[in-house]
Amino acid sequence: QVQLVESGGGLVQTGGSLRLSCAASGNIFSNNVMGWYRQAPGKQRELVASIPSNGSPNYAASVKGRFTISRDNAKNTVYLQMNSLKPEDTALYYCNVIVFSDRTYRYWGQGTQVTVSS
Repeated sequence: QVQLVESGGGLVQTGGSLRLSCAASGNIFSNNVMGWYRQAPGKQRELVASIPSNGSPNYAASVKGRFTISRDNAKNTVYLQMNSLKPEDTALYYCNVIVFSDRTYRYWGQGTQVTVSS
């Protein structure tokens, strides 16, 4: 069983920065995609950024150029560096891991709150 533990959320002013971390415990195998989603009140959950175990990162248009996703495979950890934060980035951010083995498994973290004040 894979468990995801997120950290790094908080309250920041417009233009500030935060770094989210998500550590995966358990076997996520070598073929996987790690990513971050977010959900603001009254809105659907949306993909923010993702990065495959072998491949290039993918970003939502709204965060491209401001956010950077990276991963440390030795630590099974994914990071989201968020710069130039805006009030519209306020949301609950969820870590997500998709594991490809005998079949596809999807795991979610508990969520970490990011609040950007104007």
